Amino acid sequence: MRCVRQRVANSPDSPRRPRSTVTPSRYAEPGSDLGEGSATATGEALVDWAAEHAAELLVPLGDRWLHCRAVGERARWVAGAFSQQDSVQLVAAAYLHDVGDAPGLQQTGCHALDGARYLRSLGHERLARLVAHHAEARFEAQLRGLDRELEGFPREKSAVADALTYCDMTVGSAGEPMTLHERALDIARRYGDEHAATRSLAWSMPYLSLALARTERRLRLRGVVP
Repeated sequence: MRCVRQRVANSPDSPRRPRSTVTPSRYAEPGSDLGEGSATATGEALVDWAAEHAAELLVPLGDRWLHCRAVGERARWVAGAFSQQDSVQLVAAAYLHDVGDAPGLQQTGCHALDGARYLRSLGHERLARLVAHHAEARFEAQLRGLDRELEGFPREKSAVADALTYCDMTVGSAGEPMTLHERALDIARRYGDEHAATRSLAWSMPYLSLALARTERRLRLRGVVP
């Protein structure tokens, strides 16, 4: 990717459930150094911060960090089809897309929403919006009764959002490359048939397929090949 250097070591219509009562976010506590200085980071500095911060938060979760690291690395390749500004946002969001699973950041049970809240608290509004809606998270949020809370993050309908979903849904839970079909089976295997992440796939798969197809077409048109 032309604008970002690699620095991180290997280190809608559906039945609704009753709405959840969500504890107000308390991420930006006085005296906390979480994300210190990140809100002013741009370009390569933002990507470096995103990768390093994601590692700091997610390494204790093992495979979750392996997945996010691989998604970030895939985004570095995909970013060759985007402008410098968009490529920075894509790669940073790719590293941070599952940050809502980090210990201490989980509040609602919907990791996309929790991650978006955290990033907004650090001043990263576009990253927050991309993370909030990655991989059609709206369907899981709806199952959890959190769709109104997710609407607090206006959805970005863009090639960058498509590419983030592409990177996430073509990388397995331990960082291995996968097709979309294989990824869906992987999610079902890990979470079980009754989990919201699995159940939401029945609604999200057509939209995921379209996002992947649009991204693959963009990559071909711009000559970005493996």
